[in-house]
Amino acid sequence: MTAPALELRGISKVYPLRVPGGWLPRFSDHHAVRDVSLVLPRNRILGLVGESGSGKTTTGMMALRLVEPSAGRILVDGVDITAMDHAGLKPYRRRMQVVFQDSYSALDPMMTLAQIVAEPLHIHGLGSKPEQTEQALGWLARVGLDRSYGNRYPHELSGGQRQRVAIARALILRPSVLVADEPTSALDVSVKAQIINLLQDLQAEMGLSILFISHDLSVVRSLTDEVAVMFNGRIVEQAPTEAIFTDARHAYTRSLLDAVPVQNPRERRHRTFLTRAQLEAATPRLAQADLARPALSQAAPQLVAVGPDHWLEAVVT
Repeated sequence: MTAPALELRGISKVYPLRVPGGWLPRFSDHHAVRDVSLVLPRNRILGLVGESGSGKTTTGMMALRLVEPSAGRILVDGVDITAMDHAGLKPYRRRMQVVFQDSYSALDPMMTLAQIVAEPLHIHGLGSKPEQTEQALGWLARVGLDRSYGNRYPHELSGGQRQRVAIARALILRPSVLVADEPTSALDVSVKAQIINLLQDLQAEMGLSILFISHDLSVVRSLTDEVAVMFNGRIVEQAPTEAIFTDARHAYTRSLLDAVPVQNPRERRHRTFLTRAQLEAATPRLAQADLARPALSQAAPQLVAVGPDHWLEAVVT
């Protein structure tokens, strides 16, 4: 059996936070991500959604080892990279690339666009300098920018153009996994659609596996094959995209869907405003007969199968 492009097994991230007051420093643990497991199949797009602070970006950065996990394992093409040192990890850096939310901060203002796009080739020692430049110009054209843009600088571009440059830089190494962290959140509607169409075309052409992190459920529905919903550092629901949008089972997922803007006022959902305590209290309670697969009966919430490829955080009685 072919291993998935990316797999996260029970990863967690804990940050020490200083507690104010007192003469001596005291710290408490902040659990940004709690025991998250995800599988990103080859040539598929997995959406990771949730409100700000839910832990989705931290999860994506841990998948790339840009943030070190406190616990759990990260596998790329079936190989555990969790404990690899810098030298051992470098070949896997070529297979995993990222597009950040803020394209302006992600691009060096002192480098031309050709230099920016060619930089990964330089880092990995691939080709001569003229060959690197030629590939960079080719990739600029591939993402919809004229080759003449190679001599320009990031401040001369619009937000959508900068994001195209960021995509070209990420894909010039022909990775198998791309983590896209809110790549369209700072763009207007028309430019957002262009970037989504570009990602779809490149994903189909290159056979990319994409972890698409977003809070924009309209974009997620149009782009992804499967969606995992994060709340308070945990996965609370995961299912094929249409199942999430038509048969959401968790109260938090339904509250996210209620907030999606619609063009037809008659299709507008009734907004549900729930506090974190109310959402925690709304964790479903299921009997074994409600499950598609047997699970442990316990008081603590766990992810259980409630349908074909549909997982829900619930208490099993």
